Amino acid sequence: MNAASTLLEPQQVFPLQQHPSPWPLTIATYNIHGAVGSDGHYAPERIASVLREINADIVALQEVPLGGGHLHNVLDLLQDATGLDAAASATCMVGERSYGNAILSRYRIASTRAIDLSFGSREPRGALDADIQCHGHPLRIIATHLGLRPAERRDQIRKLLQVFDTDEMPVILLGDVNEWFVWGRPLRWLVSHFQAVPAPRTFPSRLPVFALDRIWIRPRHRLVSVRVHGSALARLASDHLPLVAHIDG
Repeated sequence: MNAASTLLEPQQVFPLQQHPSPWPLTIATYNIHGAVGSDGHYAPERIASVLREINADIVALQEVPLGGGHLHNVLDLLQDATGLDAAASATCMVGERSYGNAILSRYRIASTRAIDLSFGSREPRGALDADIQCHGHPLRIIATHLGLRPAERRDQIRKLLQVFDTDEMPVILLGDVNEWFVWGRPLRWLVSHFQAVPAPRTFPSRLPVFALDRIWIRPRHRLVSVRVHGSALARLASDHLPLVAHIDG
C-alpha cells in the first residue's frame, strides 16, 4: 500500500467535561438574635444544632456576633460546627462588640461586597452581597436585615433594587425585612420585581405571628417551596424561626 492510500487512524473524541449540577438547593435565612434564645440564654451551640437540623446548602444569618469586647466570634463557631464556607459583613457596633450579616455556604464563596443601607441616625443596617460558585454555576446571594421604621425600609429596598439586578445568574434576596404591613410599599416593590412568594410566619419563635423573614428568587420558577423550620430546638434557640426554601434548575 503506497503513501497515497494509507488509511488514517480514527481520531479519538473526548466528551466535553460537564460541571455537576448544583440543583436542587436548600436555602435558608435565620435571624439568630445574637445567639440569645427565647429563654434569654446566650447559647450559640443551640444555633449550630438548628443549622445541622436544617442541613441547608446556603444560609443567610442576621444579628451575628462577630467578636470584640471579649465576645466570641459566633460565626467562627458556626463554621466549625457545620464545615461550611463563611463570609460576614459587620453593620453595627455595641460598645466594642461587632454584629452583622453572614453567609454560610456548602459551595465556595467567590467574592463578597458590603452594601451600606444606613438611614439617617437610625441603627446602621446593611446587606452582604456574595457570588457563590456551585460547581461552576454562579449564584448571587444578598443577605440583609432591614430597619424598623417604614421610611427606613422604603429607602433600603430602593437601594437594593438599584444595585443587585442582574440577568447573568440567579439572584436570591433573603433576610429579616422587618416588614409586617402586607400591602406596604417595600413588599409591593419586591413582589413586582420578583413575583409573589409564600411568606410563612417566623416571629416570635414560640408562637409566630409575623412573616418578618423572607426569601425571594429571580427567576421565580426556580423556587419550589418555602417552609418554616419549627423544631422544638428552633423555638428555643432564637426569637426568630428559620425560613427554608427549596430551589431547582
